[in-house]
Amino acid sequence: MKASVSRAAGAGFAALFKGLKTVRPDRPIHPSGVALTGTIKRSTSTTSSGIPWIDSPGSDAVEGRMSRSLGAPRRWPDILGLALSIHTDTGPAHLLLASTGASRAGRWLLLPRRDAGTSAFTSLMPYKGTNGPVLLAALPEPTGPRLPAMPLAFRQALGAGNWTLGLYYATLTGPWIRFGTLTLAAEPKTNDTRTRFDPAAHPLPGAGTYRWASNLRAPAYATARKDKHATEKDS
Repeated sequence: MKASVSRAAGAGFAALFKGLKTVRPDRPIHPSGVALTGTIKRSTSTTSSGIPWIDSPGSDAVEGRMSRSLGAPRRWPDILGLALSIHTDTGPAHLLLASTGASRAGRWLLLPRRDAGTSAFTSLMPYKGTNGPVLLAALPEPTGPRLPAMPLAFRQALGAGNWTLGLYYATLTGPWIRFGTLTLAAEPKTNDTRTRFDPAAHPLPGAGTYRWASNLRAPAYATARKDKHATEKDS
């Protein structure tokens, strides 16, 4: 993608977020969610993704948030988000995943869902590894529970249980290769979290980002985080 195109698209997303902030000053998208806590366990893979964190075995504590992106009416499906803050040896690493398909074509399509427990979540935008672009995914286990996407209903359905997803990586068109397991539970002390997740500021250890992806994301992220009073001053 040409830099001029990605910058123009990024400016367009920022303008959209600025409009949404007039009705949702705190979070223009993903207005409400469920606070989660858990672990990531990474196993040894027979192949290399080109990103050291993915390719090395280990265990990490994680904080997360499942949310509905658009805040659509209760009975409507919505694009779901799964945001993770991973406690790595080099500091927090943030990962943003969204409900998509899992096929070679479907992994590029945002898909509205009513059920979080059966949804595939992917990074949509690739990371930059030493072997080329790398996509990440959290895919439901075959025997996993059904979990309604509405935050309160999700929390009630999960109860004191765990939400377990397989962690996978892939090239842009290649098969998904499992490298770990993500286990999440409802955070017992709070229903939601005010944590802001920013994968550009807190990348996965050893992972790079593509400039076009930063051009798309950065203006919208900056707009979403802009203080309400500063926004009013600039208007």
